[in-house]
Amino acid sequence: MELIFKLNGEEVRLSQVPGEESLLTLLRERLGLTGTKEGCGVGECGACSVLLDGKVVNSCLTAAWQAAGREVTTIEGLAGDEDLHPVQRAFVEAGAVQCGFCTPGMILAAKSLLDQNPDPDEEVIKNALAGNLCRCTGYHDIIRAVRRAGKLLRGETS
Repeated sequence: MELIFKLNGEEVRLSQVPGEESLLTLLRERLGLTGTKEGCGVGECGACSVLLDGKVVNSCLTAAWQAAGREVTTIEGLAGDEDLHPVQRAFVEAGAVQCGFCTPGMILAAKSLLDQNPDPDEEVIKNALAGNLCRCTGYHDIIRAVRRAGKLLRGETS
């Protein structure tokens, strides 16, 4: 089948997309966007998280055809040409980037949360990130990074 969707702001047209192909496979293998990671393959770890119309989804559980006519955002689509997205910058500044495997999914989950709630408390952040596992157990710094990102997005300097 032919598949047309927006990927990181650009229209993508693909032909011969098998109906059973996952969005994860399409992104990594067909389109070379390797920032989206395959962790568990069963929707438990969040390493494959992307934004589908602004909402976090596990791309390993999302069929590629489900992106038809929709907007997909991967970690590669966040940064501008010259600077990191504020959420990415906050993760770096807070030291929330350890091994890096979970980081793309964590950042996208944080962005989705902050788009809906620009000033979440710690409990809200924990709930929003609950589907994303960090094997380095760096949650304290990740939560701090999300709080920092919220401040950056709200224009607060401290």
